[in-house]
Amino acid sequence: MKAQITIKDIARELGVSASTVSRALQNHPDISKATIELVKEYAKAHNYKPNAVALSLKKQRSNIIGVVVPEMVHHFFSTVLSGIEDVANSKGYNVLVCQNNENYEKEVRMISSLISARVSGVIASISKETTNYAHFQELMDDNTPLVFFDRICTGINTDRVIIDDYTGAFSAVEYLIKTGCKRIAFYSAPFTLEISKNRKNGYLDALRKYGIKVDESLVHVCDTREDAIELTQQLLQEPNRPDAFFAINDATASGVLSAVKKAGLRVPEDVSICGFGDGIIASTSDPLLTTVQQNGYQMGVEACNMLLKRIENELSPTQFNHRLIRTSLVVRESTKPLIESPIHY
Repeated sequence: MKAQITIKDIARELGVSASTVSRALQNHPDISKATIELVKEYAKAHNYKPNAVALSLKKQRSNIIGVVVPEMVHHFFSTVLSGIEDVANSKGYNVLVCQNNENYEKEVRMISSLISARVSGVIASISKETTNYAHFQELMDDNTPLVFFDRICTGINTDRVIIDDYTGAFSAVEYLIKTGCKRIAFYSAPFTLEISKNRKNGYLDALRKYGIKVDESLVHVCDTREDAIELTQQLLQEPNRPDAFFAINDATASGVLSAVKKAGLRVPEDVSICGFGDGIIASTSDPLLTTVQQNGYQMGVEACNMLLKRIENELSPTQFNHRLIRTSLVVRESTKPLIESPIHY
């Protein structure tokens, strides 16, 4: 195997100092354009690669951004990651992705590993099990910049980017009501998560706006396809069954759809269904799924830009930024068309 060339090798071949080569590779303003081009051309021709370990020791940080997500199987998190990677790579950073798999203990170990790896910063979305945030506070105490996205911790002062979960849920439930639905079930993630609290509040306020009595028996913690199939089969057997379902994510909504079909009911004539996410599931289900678009890519871009500004000390150390990403309702075939006449309940 051919030995990897170093900055000293380049300096010797070009007849300049190692510090000149180092600064040229970083586009330092004190180095002439001609020298920068000469050094970069030689480095490229001889496949020069920076020594990441040496750089991290020198800077006390690596050029790596740690990203903690619950599960990559969700379309939403994969689109967020795409936004993060595009921004990070364009600025010379690499991305290390960690999945907590909705497990608190695993999340704690991940954060400890990222601290040990001296990452430049962390972008994180907490697991469903997480109610203790000491590991994230440890990250902050280590002076490692932290940005929360989607699933956030409100007890730690840091930057965050969130979806407008309340408005997304409100608009979805309002649409169901305007199409004539009266008994709308809400399938939620655990209410320890802020996204669940906000979406429930949107659901409740939409019901109240149109004078529909809140029935807590229609609100359930159910956020997987498998659980949705089982629970929906039970609810559809009740005398006063739901005529619509609003689900916390598209995978859960697809479980509702499967159960409704299995029960011999028509979608949307007998039962309307709305999800949240607008991923591949929504655009390939039969019928196509009405859902709330989350704009995950934009969230990733915003979160990474915010983190990089924090890393480069471009933000006040005592003031933290909160970004709200707007949602939009995507109406497809799993819900009925709007009723033109006013709704009175």
